[in-house]
Amino acid sequence: MTEGTERQTERQTERDSARALDRRSSGQPEGRRELLSVRIGDQEFAIDICAIREIRGWIASTHLPHAPSYIKGMINLRGIVLLVIDLAERLGLPPQAPSPASVVVVVEDEARVAGLLVDAVCDIITVTDEMRQATPETGGAMSSRYIEGLIMMEQGITGIIAIPAVMPDDEAETLLAEAELA
Repeated sequence: MTEGTERQTERQTERDSARALDRRSSGQPEGRRELLSVRIGDQEFAIDICAIREIRGWIASTHLPHAPSYIKGMINLRGIVLLVIDLAERLGLPPQAPSPASVVVVVEDEARVAGLLVDAVCDIITVTDEMRQATPETGGAMSSRYIEGLIMMEQGITGIIAIPAVMPDDEAETLLAEAELA
């Protein structure tokens, strides 16, 4: 083998190892993803299982003054203060008043953790890359920013939530930090 071919082989092996490590760390085989389907109003959406830290029942949250309207408030989760995001409002849907049946799905993206308020948890579904479709461009913020893909289900089309996009913005994070110091 030539020196150039050896380098190409080494790079390919490094890429393959990185992909395998990524699959092992996510706990999902290549080309397959497990998603948690949740209900918001009369629509179903899906959240990647790898982003979910835990699921808990709704508890009243503490109001955070001057927070964006999609922030329901903050809760104390075993000593960690979390912002609770009204996922319906964040997606541009009519906001829902929390009920005793509401659920908070605690998600993590890099170093950020937040609770997503949903009406119900429905099911765990496994999807393949072939089942997933791109989100059509409609000019609306919801489709292009907050939904990373679509899957066709028996009950209709389910949007896959783009967790990094629905996480609190910097202003909300600053308000939370100020509230923790107060």
